[in-house]
Formats: sequence, C-alpha cells, structure tokens
Amino acid sequence: MAANPSGRTRRRLSTEERREQLLSVGARLFSENPYDDVWIERVAGIAGVSRGLLYHYFPTKRDFFAAVVERESERMLRMTAAVPGVPVREQLTAGLDAYLGYVRAHAHGYRAFHRADAAGDQAVRQVYRKALAAQERQILAALAADPEFGPAFGERADVRLAVRGWLAFTTAVCLEWLRDPEPAREQVRDLCARALLGAIATP
Repeated sequence: MAANPSGRTRRRLSTEERREQLLSVGARLFSENPYDDVWIERVAGIAGVSRGLLYHYFPTKRDFFAAVVERESERMLRMTAAVPGVPVREQLTAGLDAYLGYVRAHAHGYRAFHRADAAGDQAVRQVYRKALAAQERQILAALAADPEFGPAFGERADVRLAVRGWLAFTTAVCLEWLRDPEPAREQVRDLCARALLGAIATP
C-alpha cells in the first residue's frame, strides 16, 4: 500500500486493473481527439503513472490504440452474442437494448472505437475493420442458425451487403444519439430493428 499526500493509504492496482485504467483513459482521449493529437505523456499523466510504465503495458501508441479498439470490440460482441435456439426476431430487440445500453454507458469507448477508421495508421485501421468483420459474421451466423432464414440465406452476397450497410447505419444513428439523446432508447432500438429486418426482407 502506498501513501498519498493526504496521508491516506492507496491500494496498489493489480496488473489487470492498471491495464484497464490505462485503456479507460485512452478511450476518453481518443474519443475526444484525433489519433495524432493524443500523446502518451498525457495518458500517463492523467493515469498517474510514469511514461515508462505505460510503455511496459503498450510498447507503442499504435499498440495502445489497437488495445482500446479491441477491448470495445470484445465488449460489443459479448453483449450482442446470439442465444442458440431463439429466433432472430425475438433476439433483435434484446440485443439492441444491450447494445444501446453499452453505447450510453461506454460512450468514450464507443466513440474511440469508431474513430479508428479515420486514424492515419494502417495497422490501427486494420484492427478496426477486423472488429467490424467479426460483428458482421456474428449477425450472419445468427441468421443462418434461424429456421426462418437458414444457412443459404447468410451466404447470399446481397444479405452480406445489407448487414454491412446496417452496421454502418446503426453506427451513424448511435453516434448522433450520443450527441442528441432526445429520442428515447426504445425509439432508437425500434428504428434500428426495423432497418435490419427491412434490409434483409425477401422481395
């Protein structure tokens, strides 16, 4: 235990807790600033650690931002994972509720995640695009497992394109919702649900 200037003891963070703290600081800074304007020294200062310690966890700024993006991707995939045996139409409302709850609770991380595509660093952009591809595969797998749609449905090029477009649409809606939270979450959820079902509807 270390003492702070006020004389109270401060618990030493575990390795995982420190890493999580640094990623949270990074998510906030990357959500508010372009990639090139985020300095490792500022991250270390806000977190109250040395620059050397931060580099111990993340050797480069590229590694640091990539870790922020990967953390947010893993959160989103966990929250929206399909439930085997439950029809897609029933899961869609619950999945979007969880997703929108995440967007609101982790606004900095969500914004930082979607800033990655604008980063000048190609390696960071590749991490972001890999994360989007994982979301797309998760949705297509849920459609393929649903008897209403079936395996062949998820293999259609037009369906893959519709799902990819829907992800872009949902991202744009959520980012705007964070700027102007006037619509209730239920309204945003229903808008996104209708958009997906409409995009994949068979003529």
